[in-house]
Amino acid sequence: MAGEVISWTDMLPVSYQPDVLGLPFEQCVLLQPADYEGPVQSTLVRLRPTANSVKAILYLHGFNDYFFQKEMARRYQEHGYRFYALDLRKYGRSWLPHQLPNNVRDLREYHADIDAALAVLQAEGCATVLLSGHSTGGLIAALYAQEGTQRHTLAALILNSPFLALPQNWIVRNLAVPLVAAVGRLTPNLKIPGSLSTHYGASLHRQYRGEWEYNLTWKPFEVFHITMSWLRAIHIAHRRLQRGAVLTLPVLVLHSDQSVRGNSWSDEYFRADGVLKVSDIERLAPKLGTHITVASIAGGVHDLVLSPLPVREQVYEKIFTWLTVTLG
Repeated sequence: MAGEVISWTDMLPVSYQPDVLGLPFEQCVLLQPADYEGPVQSTLVRLRPTANSVKAILYLHGFNDYFFQKEMARRYQEHGYRFYALDLRKYGRSWLPHQLPNNVRDLREYHADIDAALAVLQAEGCATVLLSGHSTGGLIAALYAQEGTQRHTLAALILNSPFLALPQNWIVRNLAVPLVAAVGRLTPNLKIPGSLSTHYGASLHRQYRGEWEYNLTWKPFEVFHITMSWLRAIHIAHRRLQRGAVLTLPVLVLHSDQSVRGNSWSDEYFRADGVLKVSDIERLAPKLGTHITVASIAGGVHDLVLSPLPVREQVYEKIFTWLTVTLG
């Protein structure tokens, strides 16, 4: 029933099954109260622990995305962290046949997914928990760290190219989007084309120009259409953050050193952010809170951990050096 409250403490421990990435990756389905489309679930994926560490990271994927970054998971494990990732409702493993992909009316709908995942981590002995998010997942993570019911359990926040502003021009951002957001209240499921360039996907997937293998149904080359309600939810979330967040926990924000846009293919997509404006991240990230570290990664792509190997090494070096200095 919509609005039903689920007590996760009554449903623990969870039961894991082999994940689509293959063992030692495992997954468990976290059932959630039904919403305006019907039944809802999220999916928690973990890299099976090899040691009894009390440190863990919970990772949130981006838009038109799901968790598949096995190398990232192993890097965290090698540095003493248990690794968990959450496929949010209506994405990837959690997307159900009756649902429009990615369809939400308020980004706070994801708080229930994160609450459930954090309850599992706590039940499994994780006392020091990092929340990490990429792109839209970075926006969701920042909002949760500001407003979520379990935000006090988080030790730090790591944001990989967070989606802090729409990359369109001033007229679109300040005139067209507010108008669409207002209309979205009345026609929430009306679909409009997504604006993500196909060149970014081409730079990543092995079938095209990239080095990575992932499920093109869950992360398609031509991105899913978005709904009016999704755009409205993003607009409202951006306004809430841009009024000035009050995060007091340590935050690491990573981004590429340059952006690339264009209608034709360029090799710049292998070494620049092909989705967001880096200048927006540089401008807005320091306003997130009181303990913010912002780092630029030369030659990084939008999802920095999918950059060419020499660049990825820089990304991991930044992350783990920061964690050592910040958390010890």
